[in-house]
Amino acid sequence: MPHLTTDDGVKLYYDDTGKGIPIVFVHEFAGDVRSWEQQVRHFSKYYRCITFNARGYPPSDVPKDQEKYSQERARDDIRSVLDALKIEKAHIVGLSMGGFAALHFGFTYGDRARSIVVAGCGYGAAPGERAKFAEEAEASAKRFEELTMKKAAEGYALGPTRVQHQNKDPRGWREFADQLAEHSTEGAAFTMRGVQKRRPSLFDLVDKMKTITVPTLIMTGDEDWPCLEPGILMKKNIPTASLVVMGNCGHNINLEEPALFNMHLSELFQAADAGAWPKRDPRAMAGTILGR
Repeated sequence: MPHLTTDDGVKLYYDDTGKGIPIVFVHEFAGDVRSWEQQVRHFSKYYRCITFNARGYPPSDVPKDQEKYSQERARDDIRSVLDALKIEKAHIVGLSMGGFAALHFGFTYGDRARSIVVAGCGYGAAPGERAKFAEEAEASAKRFEELTMKKAAEGYALGPTRVQHQNKDPRGWREFADQLAEHSTEGAAFTMRGVQKRRPSLFDLVDKMKTITVPTLIMTGDEDWPCLEPGILMKKNIPTASLVVMGNCGHNINLEEPALFNMHLSELFQAADAGAWPKRDPRAMAGTILGR
């Protein structure tokens, strides 16, 4: 079972499939390497696909120190994956918690990215929702500890932006929920408190967004309500961003509509690798509606 070691000594489990230009997939809070199976099966025919379990997600290490979990660590763990596998640059694809990590990777290590996909990113980002989100994150962490992940997973998998997946693909949703139930109770609580609860609001990161120059794809489901406004915020402020809103979808967009999700990724990868991904024309941001 392959593991790599991060710069702070944490061992991360990873999977490396295929050959060619590398893609690193970064999973969401409720996922792990298995969440990307439908992407790996598709893209490993043409690319080198790398998935890894975040710290706190066995068979990766579950550090016992709460300070080992943070947005910065999640960002730097992507860099550790590249360094350990001797990859100079890769396409970085993140969903939800992984989308936040991919975005922060773009802020700090943009020269290591061929492109960035920021999917399902925005929970707790709205200025008026920060306190509410922190309270819900803490309540979730306590629920995991009191019930254990095995019992708490069902309720978490039935959140208001997850039911779309259940309605559309009951069998796929059941697999997702069962895999979530196998996660570490301790690791989930550490991650919820250290990464989710404490990460900065996207609305406080606008200046950093404007510095991103790597091809960027923002993706969200149209019923993933916490991510719609943040998606527009990122589109407006990242000069190389494209925004895709997937119809009748919730949060699990790569699982709900894998073929459509993969198609959008393919378009990004091909354009980015060809040097054909556009940067926004400043005239598109003029203050007028009809022109002059």
